[in-house]
Amino acid sequence: MKPQKRIAVYAGTFDPVTLGHLWMIQRGSSLFDKLVVAVGTNPDKICYFSARERVMMIQKSIAGYENVSVDKYQNKFLIKYAESIGAKFILRGIRSTGDYEYEKSLSYVNRDLNSEIVTVFLLPPREMIEISSSIVRGLIGPEGWEKVVSKYVPPCVLERLLLGKTVNKS
Repeated sequence: MKPQKRIAVYAGTFDPVTLGHLWMIQRGSSLFDKLVVAVGTNPDKICYFSARERVMMIQKSIAGYENVSVDKYQNKFLIKYAESIGAKFILRGIRSTGDYEYEKSLSYVNRDLNSEIVTVFLLPPREMIEISSSIVRGLIGPEGWEKVVSKYVPPCVLERLLLGKTVNKS
């Protein structure tokens, strides 16, 4: 009997994708046979980049990862999206106790909806704990922001930010 592929989904808004996200993707690609990075939409958030742009930036950032693909989903529970692609794992990052409490609650709800899909938590390295998309967006603007932001995002994201993107709803 052929062993079943270990498929995981790593979901987020990725607005924009950061080096912390890329660390998670790199780790996820080494843990699972296939990792799907799922760009979600949150109706309560106004995104800086459209979903299409976020997908393109992630694709550009992960070139070379043979077992990682990028997709987008909307108006669907993450657990239902995972089911639809045959994933048996949901990959989540924990940066703080606040993240842990929130993610723990979500994992229990997901387990109620489908006990066959396991949530896997990873702790990023200490130097990446403070990196988040919202912090990156908050750094944009003041004199010298480009140098500061370049420490937290892949080059393709900095390139897009330098183009002077305007805020849009995706």
